Amino acid sequence: MSDTPYTPPKVWQWETPSGGEFASINRPIAGPTHDKDLPVGKHPLQLYSLGTPNGAKVTILLEELLAAGHAGAEYDAWLIRINQGDQFGSGFVELNPNSKIPALLDHSASPPIRVFESGSILLYLAEKFGAFLPTEVAARTECLSWLFWQMGSAPILGGGFGHFYVYAPEKYEYPINRYTMEAKRQLDVLDRRLAGQRYVAGAEYTIADIAIWPWYGAVVLNEVYGAAEFLDAQRYTNVLRWAREIAERPAVKRGRMVNRTWGDPAGQLHERHDASDFELRTQDKLAPKG
Repeated sequence: MSDTPYTPPKVWQWETPSGGEFASINRPIAGPTHDKDLPVGKHPLQLYSLGTPNGAKVTILLEELLAAGHAGAEYDAWLIRINQGDQFGSGFVELNPNSKIPALLDHSASPPIRVFESGSILLYLAEKFGAFLPTEVAARTECLSWLFWQMGSAPILGGGFGHFYVYAPEKYEYPINRYTMEAKRQLDVLDRRLAGQRYVAGAEYTIADIAIWPWYGAVVLNEVYGAAEFLDAQRYTNVLRWAREIAERPAVKRGRMVNRTWGDPAGQLHERHDASDFELRTQDKLAPKG
């Protein structure tokens, strides 16, 4: 091992930024840093997010709900630029005390219902509209088990593997090896699960697929971290089959564009306030209003 040994202090103190691309958004305290109200659009569902894998889960589900005929799933998606600290504004912190995207406010209830944590939002919307979540007890439980598997596993793939392989200011062998091993184990879990069925929870497409695809599907398709070769993604043939099929769903294509601010401009829709926004995208519409 080439890593420099580190002796932890008796009491850890936050003395310097942690470094890396996201150093400015990491801090050991909660609460707002500035006063800023959240905008409110015309639809009952107001989403405040960014097109990261966690954010894409929710916009994909919303677009799937609309495609399935649930008109009540119309929504406004407001851009939260986490690299600029929008998640620490007073309005956002009131909506999500954890200061993480995505966060949803449902104005169809009185008072409005706040929902935070991506898995909780998926479950809330699936139950609200009676869609993409089985109703039979065994099938529902299987779906929720895989939904929570993703919620527990993604920090390993994102905050662990993704951070040390891509974003850390210096690359060290130990953490990269440690998190790569676990990321590959998780891919193997998923590959074995998909060997005998079309979708993660069984024969039907559910919120389990919608939660898992933006992370593991995007990784094997080399759309997150640029690590497909490093992880030998081609060996996970069942995950690749599943990932490619879901990537072709029109609602998935739309959902992953929403609140996206990087990559090909043709794949970005910074804010979404109407279905027509997908057809009317111009350089002006890429920029948030106001």
